[in-house]
Amino acid sequence: MSIVMTTRPPEAPSNKVASFKPTLLQTEEHHLCPGCGEPVAIRLVLEVIEELGLAQKNVSIIGHGCYGSFIMTMDVDSTLCLHGRAPAVATGLKRMRPEVAVWTLQGDGDMTSEGLAEILHATARGENITCILLNNGVFGDTGGQMTASSVIGQRTKNTLEGRDAAYHGHPIVIGNMVAAMPGSAYVARGSVHNAASIAATRRLIRKGFQRQMEKKGLSLVEILTMCPTGWFVPASGGADYMMESLGKTYPLGEIKDISASE
Repeated sequence: MSIVMTTRPPEAPSNKVASFKPTLLQTEEHHLCPGCGEPVAIRLVLEVIEELGLAQKNVSIIGHGCYGSFIMTMDVDSTLCLHGRAPAVATGLKRMRPEVAVWTLQGDGDMTSEGLAEILHATARGENITCILLNNGVFGDTGGQMTASSVIGQRTKNTLEGRDAAYHGHPIVIGNMVAAMPGSAYVARGSVHNAASIAATRRLIRKGFQRQMEKKGLSLVEILTMCPTGWFVPASGGADYMMESLGKTYPLGEIKDISASE
């Protein structure tokens, strides 16, 4: 057994043995803020699509948010839609092209604030689509305002003293709502705050697409993503802050898997 000393630099230089960039991502450069978790989440989705052999037969429907800029760098057929309407657009596309894997990419502001009716009605109909929710508890691209998913006590640009349940109401835990409906096939919640959670989230995304391929119904994979800028915290503290705030309201793991119950 060889022992690698860590008290001094290695004698042999590092050797890159493979490219770590998904082939469906044209560049790893992006304009999002330091510490943002959305690029990591999107990377995971693209890796899974390629792994499942769906690179040439998938279409993404993208909502309004910081993540929308990735439509320029993803090598995937994509379309932008009106704020919150991604599940409705995905419904039409999937019904016309049932052989294509159709997935939506939305933030919590887009899905739970602007498009709550859309995701619930798509679930009620049991639409065979996969919805990816990037949840950071703020409207990131408009400056960091409160969304329907902001947790109690969370500071945002328009709740500087923290979200107050008596005044602002309670957060909408959309994953649990969707899981309770018969039309949903798979609902899970992951995170990108550390290496272990990234690996686990990748598996959740894979199952979300597999249930669509199996024609089980609607799948929702919620991913907690860091937004240090919108949270008033340093980039280095984003992961810890997220799990201390959003992580307590939105526990990680599978919420529903229809295949596991069959």
